[in-house]
Amino acid sequence: MIQMFFSATQYAAATVTAAIRAGLFGPREGVRRILVVSNTAAVPEVGTPLDRMPGFERLRPEFDQVRSWNEFISPHHPAGWSPRAQDAQLWEKAVRLAWDLGDEPVEIACESIQANPSRAIADIFADSPIHVYADGLMSYGPTRNRIPHGMSSRIARVLHLDLVPGLRPMLLSEYGVQPEAVPNEAIVDVLAQLGESGAGLLAERLPADHPPTAVLLGQYLSAIDLISQDEEEALHVRMLRAAARAGHEDVLFKPHPSAPAVYGESLETAAAELGVRLTVLNEPVLAETVFAYLRPKLVIGCFSTALMTAAAFYGLPVARVGTALLLDRITPYENSNRVPLTVIDAALPDAEGAPLGEPLELAGIAEKLTPLVRAVGYCMQSRKHHALRGEVVAWLGVHLADHERYFKRRRLTSLRLPGGAPVRAEALRRHPVVRRAVRRLRA
Repeated sequence: MIQMFFSATQYAAATVTAAIRAGLFGPREGVRRILVVSNTAAVPEVGTPLDRMPGFERLRPEFDQVRSWNEFISPHHPAGWSPRAQDAQLWEKAVRLAWDLGDEPVEIACESIQANPSRAIADIFADSPIHVYADGLMSYGPTRNRIPHGMSSRIARVLHLDLVPGLRPMLLSEYGVQPEAVPNEAIVDVLAQLGESGAGLLAERLPADHPPTAVLLGQYLSAIDLISQDEEEALHVRMLRAAARAGHEDVLFKPHPSAPAVYGESLETAAAELGVRLTVLNEPVLAETVFAYLRPKLVIGCFSTALMTAAAFYGLPVARVGTALLLDRITPYENSNRVPLTVIDAALPDAEGAPLGEPLELAGIAEKLTPLVRAVGYCMQSRKHHALRGEVVAWLGVHLADHERYFKRRRLTSLRLPGGAPVRAEALRRHPVVRRAVRRLRA
């Protein structure tokens, strides 16, 4: 048996390594394990492949070989290339020949099955069982794109991080795929090993006499057109002001590794005004390494997954800033970031108004979030989750007034849900779908 693990990021590779070490892929005997790395950045040639990043040597022993998907399909880009249907078998033969797979059965573990390169891999190995793994909050939301039956029927499970204990992922649930959590202790142990080199860098980089007590998490919201660059810079300043309001004089700002390197000046100006010592960490260090090394007293972000890893894995106090703005701006309603945004907004305290400094109470959090997440997920992908309608209608009828910010009236109207506007007869007669139906009936 050959097990092929496809990863595009260091965090994804850490997730599958933790799953392997936790025994979720069976014993090592009689199995050949291959890690296939890919770089889906806009210009992958200028980036560093994850197998060349510091700390990768701690993951390497779990795999018999490491291969590059970018090199194999060059000059095509991994995010944009997939084989033509009639060529899939030829590509399978090419992969088997290039990587010396012979005729052995292949098992695939990949992320984001809706998009390339995972979709391309699943098409090429059309008879192989598939394990989908998700390392972030998006696993709690519905599947973005339709999966063909020939592919969905091969998906054995969804492996996910238990970031919100008790909350059940919706990803691929419409196909009957069951979720399975990667044990927290396994992923924390892998992240600790991965971060050893990063901890040394932090020791050199951060002042020993005034170590930061608060961490601000940047994202790449303007890069994916959720808000403008100026608005994102203003969001970082709001985070800094919230940390200063909570009494923190030494603050670390960690930009997202995929964010453009244009931030910092407005933050430094605000820090000078507030009398805060600010450190901007541009080095490639995992946020989890920062949490484990610094043990900060407060972590502030917008809706980064790292907020929940800080709370669930390290027991750190966390808070949010700017989620109201994003809930208003995020489009379309089906945007996959909507559920992570909803989870963070509903679960975390507002850094600009609520008392800060206490660890997040995770016990019972799933009871609060489950009906909300299922209702938002149904509104995002109602055609895939017909069975949820009765439950969602009943919940919205009672709780919509307290959760209006998570729902758009236009969406509620189109789905005929509580809170939607009444549909006037004249508007209904003018609706193009109704007019087409009437023409068919008359014909």
